[in-house]
Amino acid sequence: MSARIYRPSKTAMQSGTRNTRQWFLEFEPEKGKTLDPVMGWVGSGDTKGQVRLKFDTLEEAESYAKRMGLEYTVAPDHSRKRNIQAYADNFKYTA
Repeated sequence: MSARIYRPSKTAMQSGTRNTRQWFLEFEPEKGKTLDPVMGWVGSGDTKGQVRLKFDTLEEAESYAKRMGLEYTVAPDHSRKRNIQAYADNFKYTA
């Protein structure tokens, strides 16, 4: 069984950084999705695809994966670099 550990990036629809501080562990799907012939819904018998574990740090997520014997990959962090400036810099005259 394999898993993916990642930290979600900030979406374009939000200005804050909520839900971007925690690390998530998701299991890779073992089976593909199937189409229900009667209703046309897409479904799967893979229940691990519904599991999403939350951790405060990357080390906690990695130790959990090692403890459970999971093969895992860590996606690079997409944290943004903040450019902090004063409000007065908006009106600064530069020639």
